[in-house]
Amino acid sequence: MTDFLLELRSEEIPARMQAGARENLAKLFTAELAKAGLSAGEIVTYAGPRRLALIAKGLPAATEAVSEEVKGPRASAPPQALEGFLRKTGLTREQLTERDGVLFAITEKPGRATAQVLAEAIPAIVRTFPWPKSMRWGAESASTESMRWVRPLHAIVALFGGEVVPFEIAGITSGNVTRGHRFHAPAEIVLTGADTYVEQLRAAKVLVDQDERAAIIRARAAALAAEAGLELVADEGLVAENAGLTEWPVPLLGRFDEAYLDVPPEVIQLTARVNQKYFVCRSSDGKLANAFVCTANIEASDGGAKIVEGNGKVLAARLSDARFFYETDLKTKLDDLRPKLEKIVFHEKLGTVADKVERVAKLARWLVEEGIVGATPSPHRGEGGDPRQGRGEGEGQPGSASPASAPHPSPLPDGERERLADLAERAAYLAKADLVTGMVGEFPELQGLMGGYYAAAQGEDPRVAEAVRDHYKPVGQGDDVPTAPVTVAVALADKLDSVAQFFMVGLKPSGSKDPFALRRAALGIASTIQQNGLRLPFYPTTIRAMGNADHGSTEMMDFIIDRLKVQQREAGVRHDLIDAVFALGGEDDLVRLLARVSALQAFVTTDDGTNLLAGYKRAANILKKEGVEGDQAWTAPTYTLEPAEADLIAALDAAEPKAAQAVQAEDFEAAMAALASLRAPIDRFFDDVTVNDADPAKRATRLALLARVRAAVHTVADFSRIEG
Repeated sequence: MTDFLLELRSEEIPARMQAGARENLAKLFTAELAKAGLSAGEIVTYAGPRRLALIAKGLPAATEAVSEEVKGPRASAPPQALEGFLRKTGLTREQLTERDGVLFAITEKPGRATAQVLAEAIPAIVRTFPWPKSMRWGAESASTESMRWVRPLHAIVALFGGEVVPFEIAGITSGNVTRGHRFHAPAEIVLTGADTYVEQLRAAKVLVDQDERAAIIRARAAALAAEAGLELVADEGLVAENAGLTEWPVPLLGRFDEAYLDVPPEVIQLTARVNQKYFVCRSSDGKLANAFVCTANIEASDGGAKIVEGNGKVLAARLSDARFFYETDLKTKLDDLRPKLEKIVFHEKLGTVADKVERVAKLARWLVEEGIVGATPSPHRGEGGDPRQGRGEGEGQPGSASPASAPHPSPLPDGERERLADLAERAAYLAKADLVTGMVGEFPELQGLMGGYYAAAQGEDPRVAEAVRDHYKPVGQGDDVPTAPVTVAVALADKLDSVAQFFMVGLKPSGSKDPFALRRAALGIASTIQQNGLRLPFYPTTIRAMGNADHGSTEMMDFIIDRLKVQQREAGVRHDLIDAVFALGGEDDLVRLLARVSALQAFVTTDDGTNLLAGYKRAANILKKEGVEGDQAWTAPTYTLEPAEADLIAALDAAEPKAAQAVQAEDFEAAMAALASLRAPIDRFFDDVTVNDADPAKRATRLALLARVRAAVHTVADFSRIEG
């Protein structure tokens, strides 16, 4: 077995494209080998600023000979059919093989040298490589047929064992020569094979392994911060980006003027990160420090002093610009910026951002006035009075399961509610004003956050400033979910308005297309309702979000519930249990729905749950076979009951009201416990009673009795949806 080395050396490959390039190179190479009947024992890929490389380990010297068999017509077929088959295969009648009256064309394909396969495969890969963006270069670029690559391709190394695999692509001939670090080792390096590739390049000050470069950056940057008595602000994305920008990474710590710390820390961090690819540090008190870590691509003779000095000057200029934007923005009240929102189109069918602000402000106020947002949750029943209990592990996480019994909020006094409604409305009116500030114009990622700073600076109520800052949350999976009432009202209203308005004008997500991020908004709505235990009646709320016009409110509600189902499945809840609860219909309170799911998940794992499910399914199958659908009128039997029959009726008489009362009280655990009492009577009924009795009266009564069992169980969930 032999190893193969491929190196494609070019001008600088953007860091953001390198991981995808490695994946695509491995995928395309594997596919090309498979066409020839080859496979490698292991494939390793590397990517850096100037090279994309692949090592395929354990390749055979040649492909094996293969026999191909093509089925033809029957031996007795008309001459025309035989002639057509012979033309297709290029064989004569004598060369065909007959088996059971059918003709076959069997051809032997000899094995090929693996080097020959590679010589054909690599050009095919290079010419069809799927870079997100690519270019043509040189004199040949005048033709649209010329080769494209991410940046001009300079050289190709292709070594099978120690031998060059010969081929040519767009004037570039494969060989065994590469180059090391642009400054430390620019001379040509003759590579000897895949097994020495990494170390030969290391000797030339090039670390080809991106993971090794990342580890060096991560560790050294943290160590430099610690040596200065600081803590590095972790940023794995920045680690990967710096690893993609350097061949020989050398982290260096520098300082900037403390005066810039007056600028919000998020602005400093974003300026350093986006513009300069620098890490930032925090002091022992948790506040941002006037220090940064840059990553050089060279070992400087002065220890990096000049590099740090130069980078510090560039960062100072960037921070100066940021401070200018910040100080300039502070001179204008958010209220005075609101008229400018009338000139920003939210969507051509939905008006301006100012129009959206008006809708969100009214909806946020309504959510508070209706008692949906702002109520104080009461302690979770049956948990010792501790309102925190019932959530279990994952407290506060968007995907965490709901408590088995939903909490009942306690209403606020009218005066306090009115004040809360005023604050929510005020926050909504200011929430989008920072879109027209200089800082957000420079850094769109800071929208909301800067509005929060500006609102606080101009003396707004802290709850208003917090709502302005966080009203976009949660932005994605794992993001914090707002819990402060004013913030919840504005965040929920903003997302409800977006989904409702786009649904009203028919701009719904389809397939993988979701240009307005409505799936993310729906998940944010569900997470906010779930974590805050909001008793939100979905149908009237969607009607309100649509301006009291019912243009697809049911469709919108179904859309959000579908996202909630996805969220619950990702959180580890069984899909069949989710379907069992959601299939009941007639329920638009997400908290109650999730409480049912949680109680059901706990119940079905018990022996009572397993046996009740088995009894239910047996009853449901009999009813289905007999065509008994829906609830059946129950009348007292006129014949003498068998003991097991009487026991089941008595058990139902006791369990039905208990389960119904527990459901009404939203104590779904108690409802499950009431249903569990049916387990033994159902088992005895099926053991001792013949349902399809010859007596029509007995048969009708017993079918109605099974229908009662089905209906009782359906007070909690549709057990027919549960697997097992």
